[in-house]
Amino acid sequence: MYVIIAGAGKVGRNLARELISKGHEVTLIEVDRERYLAMEEVFEHAVQYGDATELWVLERAGIQRADLVIAVTGDDEDNMLVCQVAKEKYLCERIIARVNNPRNHEHFKLLGIQPAVSATDLILRLIEHEVPRYGLVHLLALEEERLEIIELEVSAESPVAGVRVSEIRLPEGSLIISVLRNGSGFVPKADTIIEAGDEVLLVLDPGLEEAITQFFSANGRKASA
Repeated sequence: MYVIIAGAGKVGRNLARELISKGHEVTLIEVDRERYLAMEEVFEHAVQYGDATELWVLERAGIQRADLVIAVTGDDEDNMLVCQVAKEKYLCERIIARVNNPRNHEHFKLLGIQPAVSATDLILRLIEHEVPRYGLVHLLALEEERLEIIELEVSAESPVAGVRVSEIRLPEGSLIISVLRNGSGFVPKADTIIEAGDEVLLVLDPGLEEAITQFFSANGRKASA
């Protein structure tokens, strides 16, 4: 795989190092002269000097054959522009953008630049994982498919504890896809009985988290018909 990385800061150079170690071809583009010279000593021919928002710089790097373009500069506007050009002008199918200011995340979405990764959002997700409200962990959002995957721990007082999967009447647009019990995961069958302490994985339509949580937390709604 051939990867172009715009921005040779900590994120860019660490990505380049890891990708190269895994056998991928990488070109790292850096606009700051001093940083470029420092990176040249480390990456040699794998780093180029220039502004990745300029077409001739991207073309010199070989964007026409790039399998993946990653924009991780410290400027959100530059990251948007690099990814937009890669996607629309050079028809690069895979792009990844860094979002420095989480308030700009919506702008990346509006431009169709996905995935756009915000370190702030990732840390918040980690906090949710470590200190989840009602035991809910938001694992993944499949935005293009308009689906989410979440994990919920079944409390002892949960309405679903002791209830067969076939008898649990979850809201339309949600489905239990796996259960983790005693360190072992399995796909539940219709007659599987949900037990307190189970960690249940669900796929659902966006916006159903609160309604779903009520089924697995204490004092929730009735679970079966």
